[in-house]
Amino acid sequence: MLSKKIDFAIIIGVRNANPNGDPLNGNRPRVNYDGLGEMSDVCLKRKIRNRLIDDGEAILVQSADYRTDECHSIKARYDSNADINAAKDDYEKQRDIACREWYDVRAFGQVLAFKKNKKKKDEEGDDEGSVSIGIRGPVSIQSAFSVEAVDVESLQITKSVNLETNKENPLKKSSDTLGMKHRVNRGIYVSFGSINRQLAEKTGFSDGDAEKLKRALCKMFNNDESSARPAGSMEIIKVIWWIHESVTLSSAKVHRSLAVKPDGTYELEKFEGIVVQELDGQ
Repeated sequence: MLSKKIDFAIIIGVRNANPNGDPLNGNRPRVNYDGLGEMSDVCLKRKIRNRLIDDGEAILVQSADYRTDECHSIKARYDSNADINAAKDDYEKQRDIACREWYDVRAFGQVLAFKKNKKKKDEEGDDEGSVSIGIRGPVSIQSAFSVEAVDVESLQITKSVNLETNKENPLKKSSDTLGMKHRVNRGIYVSFGSINRQLAEKTGFSDGDAEKLKRALCKMFNNDESSARPAGSMEIIKVIWWIHESVTLSSAKVHRSLAVKPDGTYELEKFEGIVVQELDGQ
């Protein structure tokens, strides 16, 4: 199992990219009321899961465009596991199997809430057969915020061809040829996280799993290119990895020991009994 408590920080560099668009705001980069750029914890976990998939780890929560199997939902992937099907109504055993089989379940936890087949429910008139299993994972990650306020630049773009031909005037451009793109010209973002030793015991998260997470953090933006995040526009500048060797301090105190500057450099206070690793992005 995990032998020591671990804290970590991720320093992210952004240049001419949209780190995490907000679908409720025209996909503009997320910005809080103080003008600081934000990347949600869900966004960060998605990238970590993708890098773990690249490393050959079994992942339960896979995105539709980054799947390694033919399953189109979490339930389909969960039900396709033979050991879980053999466990049937033994939810405690299913919980243990899920933690063993999928890295992201034993790391981040998962709420497995599956409804009963609607047709059977209507026939039988109850919810018997529904599954609701809550797994609390030891790895927690905060949203990443920029060190200083960011400037969001918006560009109007046009397509060179219509999606459909205008029947009355084939040469006329239709409304679907216009659009907007948004980007952050420059920003330094910082996220903090922690691995809880007690929760790790419950899910089976080990020292080896922690090493896999550390490697994934260092290459979070490898193979993550898109139109909104062109290759080279997002990078991991540094991963700070604190191992509580002989003392256990609060995560808040450890995280405050890191002061990141707007140019990506930082100052780090050291604590006796805590080993610090400063890792470069890959």
